[in-house]
Parts: sequence; structure tokens; C-alpha cells
Amino acid sequence: MHIIEPATPEQFEQYYRLRYQTLRAPWGQPEGSERVDDDASAIHAMLVNEAGEAIGVCRLHLNTPQEGQLRFMGIRADQQGKCLGDQLLAYLEERARNLGATRIMLQARDNAVNFYRRNGYEVHEKTYLLFGTIQHYSMGKPLQ
Repeated sequence: MHIIEPATPEQFEQYYRLRYQTLRAPWGQPEGSERVDDDASAIHAMLVNEAGEAIGVCRLHLNTPQEGQLRFMGIRADQQGKCLGDQLLAYLEERARNLGATRIMLQARDNAVNFYRRNGYEVHEKTYLLFGTIQHYSMGKPLQ
């Protein structure tokens, strides 16, 4: 397995398909809801297996020159629990450092809080409900 930054239409098709399947479809959201306006200015990372299939996705966006934000972390259902998300986090944290960021933040779904804690993130506050049911928490981590 290795991480790529999608560059071709085919790679982006896989990237967005997995983002939709993991983060939107289970809650009955429409196709297209996995895309947001600032995607064009973000850095996208996709973990692919030996066959070139997407098994994990995440993206990084700089809120300020010092602060990166991670969004849309999703691991294919049959690959969860294998610490694959750790690889995407490490990759995008390093990309943020290389861009000059000194801290990184995210909005974690309730079921992902412990995953992020295990990777050095701290909860700052309880924030919003996505789709009226998924509690989110603002979390952050200094980049050293």
C-alpha cells in the first residue's frame, strides 16, 4: 500500500467515490454531497492497495499559513481497524509542516475521537451535529 495525491480524472473519481461511500452514503446523503467548494485549493491524499484501488482518503487545507485543517478522512469499511488512517494522518501532517504550518485541527465524528487521540490530538470542544445525528468535536495538535 502507498499514498498518492490524486492527479488524473480516474484517480479523483476513485477518491470522491470512496469519500462518498464512507462519509455520506451511510446517512442517505445525495451523491455530490461529498464535494465542497474549497476542494480545488486542498491537498488530497489517497491510500491505494497493490491493485491501485482506493482504500483510504483524507484532505488538508490551510486555514492560515500556520494552521492546517484535515477533513474527509475515510477508510474503506473492509479495511478499517488496520491503522491505515494513521498513515494518512502522518502523510498530511508532514505535508502541513513542509508548508510551514505549526498546528493542525479537525472536526472529529464521535466514533473517531479515540483514533485521533491515539494520534496525539486533543479535544477542544463539542461542536455540531452533522445530519442531525453525528456529534462532532473540534480537535487539534501542534506540529513539531
